[in-house]
Amino acid sequence: MHKTNNDLPEKTRRAVIEILNARLAESIDLMHQAKQAHWNVTGPNFIALHKLFDEIVAAAEEYMDLVAERVAALGGIARGTVQAAAKHSGLAAYPADITEASEHLAALSSALAAYAAGARRAIDETDRLGDKVTADILTEIGRGADKYLWLLEAHLR
Repeated sequence: MHKTNNDLPEKTRRAVIEILNARLAESIDLMHQAKQAHWNVTGPNFIALHKLFDEIVAAAEEYMDLVAERVAALGGIARGTVQAAAKHSGLAAYPADITEASEHLAALSSALAAYAAGARRAIDETDRLGDKVTADILTEIGRGADKYLWLLEAHLR
């Protein structure tokens, strides 16, 4: 860790950085899963889903940036490589061979639900650690993930 004048105790910052790096891995994973869906979706709702999946890609990129910058602000190193994401993401692997819209909707909904659940756990953990700023950032991320989950699931009904 590098020196910072941030007033959170170093022990707290170290713990929060670990939590955030796990969220960063899942944000990178989610972004690539949404891009996989964006590139490969087919079916009658192609253009609507193609655009929706790209919105999710953009949101995940925003989440990555929020999380990585918070890590740096706390004096840590953001582990943002694809290799780190593959090693540390808790999201299930995305099916590489699907093309039907309903398959992508189901797979991406599952990924987003797991991602949102991870954000909620991290909100509670960082709040217990006394870092309300990070909990607030994670709340913003969770709110966005829930919104996109709702939009995806609306297509499945």
